[in-house]
Amino acid sequence: MDMSTKIGEQPEAIRRVTKLYAKLLIAGFALSPIVLIAYLYFFQDPALKFENHLFHEMAIAAATLEGVFVTYVSWRCYQSSGEPLLRWLTLAFLGFTAIYALHGAFTGMAHHNIWLFLLYGPASRLAMAILLLIGLLSFNQEADSPGQRAAPRRWLIWIAAFLLVNILVAILAYSPIAGNPVVRLTMEGGALAFSAINVTLMLIGRIRSPLMTVFGISITMFGLSSLAFILGRPWNHMWWLAHAIFAGGFFFLSYGIIQAFHTTRSFAKVYSQEEMVNRLAMAMVKTESAIQELQRSNQMLAHLASTDPLTGAANRRHFIDRVDAEIARAKRDNLPFSLLALDLDNFKSINDHYGHQIGDEVLQGFVQQSLDAIRPYDSIARMGGEEFMILLPQTTMDVAVTIGERVRSATENAVFESILIPKLALTVSIGVSQFGHDGTSIDTIFRAADERLYRAKDMGRNCVITA
Repeated sequence: MDMSTKIGEQPEAIRRVTKLYAKLLIAGFALSPIVLIAYLYFFQDPALKFENHLFHEMAIAAATLEGVFVTYVSWRCYQSSGEPLLRWLTLAFLGFTAIYALHGAFTGMAHHNIWLFLLYGPASRLAMAILLLIGLLSFNQEADSPGQRAAPRRWLIWIAAFLLVNILVAILAYSPIAGNPVVRLTMEGGALAFSAINVTLMLIGRIRSPLMTVFGISITMFGLSSLAFILGRPWNHMWWLAHAIFAGGFFFLSYGIIQAFHTTRSFAKVYSQEEMVNRLAMAMVKTESAIQELQRSNQMLAHLASTDPLTGAANRRHFIDRVDAEIARAKRDNLPFSLLALDLDNFKSINDHYGHQIGDEVLQGFVQQSLDAIRPYDSIARMGGEEFMILLPQTTMDVAVTIGERVRSATENAVFESILIPKLALTVSIGVSQFGHDGTSIDTIFRAADERLYRAKDMGRNCVITA
């Protein structure tokens, strides 16, 4: 029993329970940061802080380098597949990295202008959330053309847009409204709202491919990190937890990008285990069908290569191969075999009087009459024109004569019907030879059969000659 059959025979109740359990595991993993957020919110003193500028700068530098790397890998995947979702993922990673890098660069300004330090974080998360939502809306759209993928102008415009965001955030940080909590909460709340919309659309649309599941978990973690940032204060534990949650989502989404890079270069076409099993089964069926078709084609080619196309009898080359094999067996097992050399009498006159089409019908009818007269394991071949030979395995001269007489009588008594000729009489002359009696090589037994055939012609045709 194969694996696909075993999978198909699992009880329906177990299948449903395991699917539900898998969904709960995914949901539990995506929402697990809520437990940590609730713990810090209810049980930790929000005044407790860990302010370490060097550690923060190093963490942001590492995140920036990772962002650059993942942006490049996403771009390579997009160049290969042209998938619009990957274009927006590339822009989301690029935008986040370009804006978030200044959050680390201005860490030292925390005591001089706290807003120049703080606002780049929510701005980067808001930009990323918006671009990821646009990417989801482009899911399964038609791939971009190679010309669209290679156009540098599109990418330069977005880079300029991200630089403009950096300038606007700097201007906002030095404006009188920078200290208003609504500014930061609006950006952070916007990132949370866009993340929530993103996840909601995925659930409504039942988008469940493996990498899109990774995408959904990452978006959920991004949204929860924004919630933690809203609840936290600079340098307190909730603030640091928010960084950790966002980093987890960022790492997880990066993992999805790397998986796409190493498989299909597409974020929508990496298959689940069930899909892989089904596709493998389909591929195996197609492969088996192709192999069977190839075998049939090879058999047909072998048949065509060994058969006379007009009469369906074996051709000269195939018949000689059969006789060679029979000679080897006769020498090995000391068994006799015989040959019949046949020539239709006065066949040229049939072609001359009635035309070659009638002649072809006569040849076909003769082969059929001969097949009916010989044994199932005997074989007939057309050696050329109206000349034929019959191989009689394990047959002595006496038995060969009897079979030859059957063929001669069947031919003489056959009625060949056609539109033009209601009845046409046909006879055949036959020469017989036996391996061993007339020689032990193909040339000698062929020559003996041919000589006796010509003797039958000289003796008045329509007879079987053995000497």
